[in-house]
Amino acid sequence: MPKNSKVSQHEHTTEHVTESVADLLTHQEPIHYNSSCLNAGGIPGKKIVLNTPVNDGRPAWNSKLQYILAQVGFSVGLGNVWRFPYLCQKNGGGAYLVPYFILLIVIGVPLFFLELAVGQKIRRGSIGVWNYVCPRLGGIGVSSLMVCGFVGLYYNVIIGWSIFYFFQSFQYPLPWAECPIRRNGSLASVEPECEKSSATTYFWYRQTLNTTSTIADSGGLNIKMTLSLLVAWIMVCLAVIRGIASSGKVMYFSSLFPYVVLFCFLVRGLLLKGSVDGITHMFTPKLEKMLEPQVWREAATQVFFALGLGFGGVIAFSSYNKIDNNCHFDAVLVSFINFFTSILATLVVFAVLGFKANLMCEKCVIENAEKILGYLNSNVLSHDLIPSHVNFSKMSLVDYAEMYGVIRTVKEGSFDRLGLDPCLLEDELNKSVQGTGLAFIAFTEAMTHFPASPFWSVMFFFMLINLGLGSMIGTMTGITTPVLDTYKVQKELFTVQTQIHWGKKRSNSASFC
Repeated sequence: MPKNSKVSQHEHTTEHVTESVADLLTHQEPIHYNSSCLNAGGIPGKKIVLNTPVNDGRPAWNSKLQYILAQVGFSVGLGNVWRFPYLCQKNGGGAYLVPYFILLIVIGVPLFFLELAVGQKIRRGSIGVWNYVCPRLGGIGVSSLMVCGFVGLYYNVIIGWSIFYFFQSFQYPLPWAECPIRRNGSLASVEPECEKSSATTYFWYRQTLNTTSTIADSGGLNIKMTLSLLVAWIMVCLAVIRGIASSGKVMYFSSLFPYVVLFCFLVRGLLLKGSVDGITHMFTPKLEKMLEPQVWREAATQVFFALGLGFGGVIAFSSYNKIDNNCHFDAVLVSFINFFTSILATLVVFAVLGFKANLMCEKCVIENAEKILGYLNSNVLSHDLIPSHVNFSKMSLVDYAEMYGVIRTVKEGSFDRLGLDPCLLEDELNKSVQGTGLAFIAFTEAMTHFPASPFWSVMFFFMLINLGLGSMIGTMTGITTPVLDTYKVQKELFTVQTQIHWGKKRSNSASFC
């Protein structure tokens, strides 16, 4: 930090450090502390005044809306679409919303407000903020920066996968709609591995990831994924290369477009057969689950992860605010937008999964009805066991359940040898899927049955790209802001070097040296 900087260290005091934080939040004159080499931008022996004036030359948001959209884009991410619905399903359906909402109010909103307040008052990134609280705690800011680095590495890989699926969606039929055909001269047969699993599962593991049978076989360089990852890093680099001047403009689209897609999918999903079954199953509360400590622990984890607490992105964004901005309102607004986005995404996911569960049950009924017909023709089963109103050419779930119950009762001793499945809708809805399994397998399989399936596939993966991009901008800002505050380097040069090093998956420290 230059010698004539308006930021200087304070003198020694015997007061407790928490009093300085209280003074900070009430806009009072901060207390002094000993100089330390850990102090961001500080020179030992020089004083730092942290009541930085508004006209200190620090960049600022063009508008309050831009700032709110940036915070919403950072907090609302892929976890809202594929993590929150899974946790609801796993932890008691609608009953999970109770502990989540309580912990959001008790823990999430206060901590989110605290990060907004300290970033806005001190006008520094995570390293500068923690050095202000106590010079010996400066390492916490560095740890936040490192965590952002690790999160950014895997998060951008997910964006790369979404980019690959996005471009693959401009085909009809979709490439994961049917199993590939293996040809041997004049003979043609379905790929055996695909036939045993499903077309979407095969496309994900064999066509996209190109996984090998053993860990000893690396499989070589995956060119398709490498190019997709390169495109993802270029997008992130262009979004953050000029700081909030460029990322703020990107947020107008990347933060709002996912809501357009979610509402479109909700309307489309509600018009599908079985969507109400999925939503009803989702929000049927299992109140006994609320007594389990594990449910509360996972709810607290999701609150921290959803709001981006401790990563440094929230502090970095708020550091570009005016010092008199109403951060109380911002904390409540962004937290509740995040909560209602999770509920909206849950409605969409389970409307579509309810439709998929009905399709799977109908497929199960057809397969087992054919087995029963074979047993009837071979006299393994008597025709007297089949109710007179049952029509094998068009059998409903109710008719099959009745016939299944009769056969199981009469053939109790030898029923297991028949190999008949119950085909229960509840069993299909109870199959837990999350993360990549939900987005790239279950959801993509359901979309193959939509009318105009390529259109919906393009919209879905474009939404995932925007959700990931909004979170990546916040993550990268949590890295670039504290580094640029501490080490006066050229912003554009540092940003590009960081993307290049991470694109090659090298050590994060290489871009900081």
